[in-house]
Amino acid sequence: QLQLVESGGGLVQTGGSLRLSCAASGRTFNNYAMGWFRQAPGKEREFVAAISWDGGSTYYAESVKGRFTISRDNAKNTVYLQMNSLKPEDTAVYYCATDRNPGRWVVRGPLNVGSWGQGTQVTVSS
Repeated sequence: QLQLVESGGGLVQTGGSLRLSCAASGRTFNNYAMGWFRQAPGKEREFVAAISWDGGSTYYAESVKGRFTISRDNAKNTVYLQMNSLKPEDTAVYYCATDRNPGRWVVRGPLNVGSWGQGTQVTVSS
């Protein structure tokens, strides 16, 4: 359906910033709400942030609220995750994902995922 490729991960010190990008291929990208998830070694994959198809609604996990910002540029078929004030506990592989169904106007919680990207590693040193 949609192919998603994450980029922008890397190694950063505590308090630093990174911007993750997720580039999508497919003409239906603009119709889907998008989200970011993360998974640390030995841990369950957890929800991070989501954004509606038009960018008008966002939702964040409490652990990142106030520090992370999800955004999208539908003209570029790209969704972003701006991560500020990074902490060691943010260390994980970050995955972007599509909503399971198109046309979501309001994001009120974690997405039911339709497609996953391959992930990009974020490491925050103490």
